[in-house]
This record gives sequence, structure tokens and C-alpha cells, in this order.
Amino acid sequence: MDRVDAVEQLAARRFDLLVIGGGIVGAGIAEAASAHGLSVALVDKGDFAGATSSASSKLIHGGLRYLRLGDVGLVREAHHERRVLMNVVAPHLVRRLPFLFPLYDDGPFRPWFVQTGIFLYSTLARARLNGPIAVPRAQRMVPQLRSAGLRSCALYADAWTNDGRLTLANVRAAADLGTVVLNYAEVVALRGREGAEVQVDGHTIAVRADRVINASGPWVDRVRRLEDQDARRSVRLSKGVHVLVDGGADWDAALTIPHDKVRVTFAVPWEGMLLLGTTDTLHDGEPETAGITGADVEQVVAEASSAVQGIGPVRASFWGLRVLPGGDGGTASARRETVYSTGPSGMVSVAGGKLTTYRRIALDALDHLGVRGLSPRPRPLPGATGLDHIAWPAELDTATRNHLLHLYGSLAVDVLAPAADDPSLLEPLAAGRPDLRAQELYARTVEWAVTDEDVTRRRTTAWLAPAEARV
Repeated sequence: MDRVDAVEQLAARRFDLLVIGGGIVGAGIAEAASAHGLSVALVDKGDFAGATSSASSKLIHGGLRYLRLGDVGLVREAHHERRVLMNVVAPHLVRRLPFLFPLYDDGPFRPWFVQTGIFLYSTLARARLNGPIAVPRAQRMVPQLRSAGLRSCALYADAWTNDGRLTLANVRAAADLGTVVLNYAEVVALRGREGAEVQVDGHTIAVRADRVINASGPWVDRVRRLEDQDARRSVRLSKGVHVLVDGGADWDAALTIPHDKVRVTFAVPWEGMLLLGTTDTLHDGEPETAGITGADVEQVVAEASSAVQGIGPVRASFWGLRVLPGGDGGTASARRETVYSTGPSGMVSVAGGKLTTYRRIALDALDHLGVRGLSPRPRPLPGATGLDHIAWPAELDTATRNHLLHLYGSLAVDVLAPAADDPSLLEPLAAGRPDLRAQELYARTVEWAVTDEDVTRRRTTAWLAPAEARV
């Protein structure tokens, strides 16, 4: 369904459910609802995964530090979802990764405390990889590990992903099940129990729907005020900044770096680079007013330097806004709970939680809406099966094949199909990156990409190349 068809469908049909927000939570809700037989429309005022859902730490994890906060139930649930995503839902997108937890003389924790926590964490994860390892082995796994003052290291396992592609895979799954999906379509008014008015390409259309879910992330309260202008703030926002530097290719593990008894940051090999971060600072303004400052970047690099030596120049950076429950105190110690509310016209708003547990959040949101008989049984996303039976063009090297397999799974066959008639589509999309021109064609014709940034930032990894290297 192209953009014109989607607009016509939105205007002509009546839906069981309208989902506002195409981040990971909204996409997960649309997929779950359509899989259970509901007719669904999914709209986003920007691009799918255009905000927080493509600006995370790229981790699918239980959350080791949440044990310190007492959130054992959250960690257990997250570990269950990590296993499900890695083994059934998206094995091409979610990959296992060992993590080292280095302990320095000037660090906030004693070794026995960390070892006890990692033993409990790994027990909840049903993982055998846990416990102390010798410093020489740790340095072989992470060659840039700072040795000065290094007392010991602990090892455990989690997973990494491409968060934007994971969101798009859920949008694709929902569309395959009949959901009408449209990005750059902003809800500008709610019509009680009759749906909403949506502004698309300079025109306003009425989308009729029996029920509405507001999953607009950092904009959740703005949408709530369309229903009730007196609605009070239900969440607060925390800004997280990440930077990417050269390195990581010879790392066999990621690092979890403690900074105090609550907060940690990460150094993660990701897409051929080293991902560092994140910050965790309260953002009081509107979501659009957030951004990266020089001080943010300096903080990320300085904190990483406490455990990583020889950090090179910053090649790229990004920021996102976490949605946290309202309250007082520092954002780093805030519980990562999901916030649900129901408005006077019956709209259910959902915000917060973890990328890892998006499937559970989606089911809980539908339950709040009164949808019954929901099954938590995992369903493979498009591209998640048949990973060992892909016929690759002989011209593609192993690195490019692995890259396409990670982003698309078995759908890589569809991405590459037009290259049979146009071999130029096998040329690089950006110098120094494994992305191909065929991916841009696929992004614009199949994956709802409208702008160049939609292509380079959320559907490929071309944004990691220098601007002058992009075709």
C-alpha cells in the first residue's frame, strides 16, 4: 500500500483501533492488535522510529543496574523478553553479546557485591556466562580496557540490536496483517469516541475509529491535552546522549562502566564503530527543544575514558528522550515503569518502559483498552525465518551479506531482487559503509521512507559515513 492508498484507506474506512505514535511501543501495539483480528490504523507525526526508538543504547537487556534499584520483577520479565526476541521474534536483529563489568580501585562497588549481583542477574537470565574473569583475559576481550587501577572484572551476557530496524520490522508485520500505516501524519484533534482528525501533506482527514491508543512517547501529554485540555503532566523526560567513535572491531565484549551506586554507562561495538553513552539528565522543556551540547559530548567521552583508553575523535552523535514516571528525585534512579492512563473519552495513553519489553507493554496497553483474549505467544517478525536459505548474489562479499542479513533477515532477497535487472543497485550507498543502493530503493518503495534522513538514519546505516561520502 503506497502513501496515496494509505490516505484513501484512512479516510474511507472505520477502524477498531487507531494507534497514535509509530515508535517501538506503537508499532508493537499495532502488530499485536492486528494479529488478534482488529482492524488497525497506525499514524505518526514524523517518521516511524523517528525519535527515541532509534536513539537508544541499542541494547536488549535485563538491566543489571535495576537489581540495585530493587526491580527484580522488571529484570526477570526483561530477560524473558530478551530470550524470546533473540530466539523467535527477531533472531536476525537481536544478537547475543558478552559484557564485562570492570572494577577499579576508585570504583563505587566492592567485588563481592558485583559478583553477587551478576550471579543473581545471570540466574534470572538462565545464562551460564557469569562470574569473575582474570584481568589478562578481560584485556584480550577488550583491548582498549584501561589497566591502571583495574582490580578485577566480571562477565555476563546480554544482547544488542538495531533499534530503528526493530521498530520498522514491527510496522512491517502490522502492515502485512492489514494495518493501514502512515508516517508524517499528525493527529491535530480528537473526536471523542469517533476517532481523530489527522493532518497529512497539508490536508486534514477524519479517521474514524472505535478506540484510540496514544503511544506518542515524549509527546504523550501533548496528545492527552487534545482530549482534555486540563490534563496534568503524567511523565517527565530524561535526555540521553550517545556518541560513536572509531574502534570496537577487535572487541569480543562490551563494557558496562559504573559511575556511582546507581548509574552506569556503556561502550558497545555497534555497526563497525564503538558506541559510547549514555547521559541521563532531566529535560523540562518541550521535546523539540532538546538537543546535544558540547558539554554532553564531553561528558560521554570523559565517562567512557574511565574504563576505555585511546578513544578516538567523535564521528557521530545522537540524542533521545526517555519517558519516565512523574515524581521527584534524579532521573537516573527513577524506576523504568510504564505509565498508563485513560482519558474522559476512553483514549488509553501509554508511555515509558524499556525497548526490551515492548511486546509486554503492547499487550498491557491493549488490556487497558479492554481488548481480551490476548496471547503472549511470540510471533516471528518479517524476515526472522529462513535465515539459512538465502541465495546471495556472487558479487557480494561476506561483510555485506552479514550486514544485510542483520538488517533484513530473509527479506534481503526482496531487497536485492531489483539488482538482477540493474546491477548498479549493488553499488555502495555511502563510501566506507556496507549499505547498498538497493536498500535506498527498497526503503522508498516498501518501507515508507519519505526523506533522505529516513533512508540514511533509520532504514540503513549510511548516516555513519561522513556526509561527503554519501551518494
